[in-house]
Amino acid sequence: MGSERDLLSTEIVNRGIEPSGPNAGSPTFSVRVRRRLPDFLQSVKLKYVKLGYHYLINHAIYLATIPVLVLVFSAEVGSLRREELWKKLWEDASYDLVSVLSFFAVFVFTVSAYFLSRPRSIYLLDFACYRPHDDLKVSKDEFIDMARKTGKYDEASLEFQKKILQSSGIGDETYIPKTLVATMKEGRLEASTVMFGALDELFEKTRVRPKDIGILVVNCSNFNPTPSLSAMVINHFKMRSNILSYNLGGMGCSAGIIAVDLARDMLQANPNNYAVVVSTEMVGYNWYPGQERSMIIPNCFFRMGCAAVLLSNRRRDYPRAKYRLEHIVRTHKGADDRSFRCIYQEEDDQKFKGLKVSKQLMEIGGDALKTNITTLGPLVLPFSEQLLFFATLVWRHLFGKKNGSLTSPSPKLYIPDYKLAFEHYCMHAASKPVLDEIQRNLGLSDKNIEASRMALHRFGNTSSSSIWYELAYLEAKERVKRGDRVWQLAFGSGFKCNSLVWQSMRRVKKPSRNPWLDCIDRYPVTTFTS
Repeated sequence: MGSERDLLSTEIVNRGIEPSGPNAGSPTFSVRVRRRLPDFLQSVKLKYVKLGYHYLINHAIYLATIPVLVLVFSAEVGSLRREELWKKLWEDASYDLVSVLSFFAVFVFTVSAYFLSRPRSIYLLDFACYRPHDDLKVSKDEFIDMARKTGKYDEASLEFQKKILQSSGIGDETYIPKTLVATMKEGRLEASTVMFGALDELFEKTRVRPKDIGILVVNCSNFNPTPSLSAMVINHFKMRSNILSYNLGGMGCSAGIIAVDLARDMLQANPNNYAVVVSTEMVGYNWYPGQERSMIIPNCFFRMGCAAVLLSNRRRDYPRAKYRLEHIVRTHKGADDRSFRCIYQEEDDQKFKGLKVSKQLMEIGGDALKTNITTLGPLVLPFSEQLLFFATLVWRHLFGKKNGSLTSPSPKLYIPDYKLAFEHYCMHAASKPVLDEIQRNLGLSDKNIEASRMALHRFGNTSSSSIWYELAYLEAKERVKRGDRVWQLAFGSGFKCNSLVWQSMRRVKKPSRNPWLDCIDRYPVTTFTS
């Protein structure tokens, strides 16, 4: 009971002035109790730390032998004067020419093998986020009016949606399609509008022709027509016939990072190539018209959006690249039944299809996030942070418990300061409560989480493309400097949690095209409706 109570948080909500009844004209308040993320940094498992260190161990032979060889060589050479050194080299070369040539051959072969076996650097040349037309912009009140006009919801359901929106962190300028409960034809129209709009902007900004693209990855979770969305893109832009195209479906809000991971692997296997990643979600086609409240929740959060990203492995693109890909860490908790069914597409009692969101979402998401950041830590944290964290972790596991009971007070686990690893944070803008808990558990400042909150407020939850709207916000604010590290983190059905780390190649000036340009001076907003 105690641990269950620790996962609950309370909040007093001002519901305004009572319009009618015996308490008319009086202010009313309610107490909201909800489940929050577990304190995942206090329950880290060693096996997840090992996953992170696995990457470092792969290169341990270089880290261990090279310093030793350098020290031995320096000690040997340092004991000789310059005349003695040249005399010794000449004598050795005269008497043992075969050994000298063999040494140089092995040296050249080793250096060549090292550089040829190194993974190619993957560069992000640019990206584009689609901004829908203003006639699709809706406020929270207009959203409720549109839901009412569908004739699908009773007043209780509409009131429930209104309460969700009030605490969602979403503003009054998000976008939804004109037609809710869309047909297949209307779903294709929405898909072509957002995808082609984002790609048109991307090709214009980068001056890359569609026919130059060798790899295409499109991800959209709940709208998967035949022919696929990737085929729609190829047909519209008349891309070449030998393009490597992939279409990812059903993978949730974290699929954008999975798509980048796939594009990276394809670029590693196909040198001198461009790859385009398109991340989007269809709102109208996935609209839930029933009365089941756990399935109504996604209607309140998801909004129109799409991002298109251009990647390259060509060395000549280094001077014009914005970012270099550093790390991708993926976590999948699908083996656990609760995690698997946490976000589940199914039909309700009236046979209406929708996404059912479990009440345990925060707890399950926290567990996946804990695993992911524990694996990521050894790759990005300064050595001092890793040492303190790992030392206290081992101490707790070795001496904290014995025979199932505490023999002495367990030392408090040192929580790494992730602010030392990154300069910028793009956390998936799922909802305000989720961002609140991520900020609290990771110890992030308001400035760290600002891009995520502002993207949620301005564009809503745009699913897998949300992390790109957040990076666009940072660029519009001109905050990204040369050498800065950007952490993009997303989570979604499955249950999955994925991290993507970029390093800025140069100072990023305010782009000429950006979805924030006309409103960036109004942000950050200082208040949210509770």
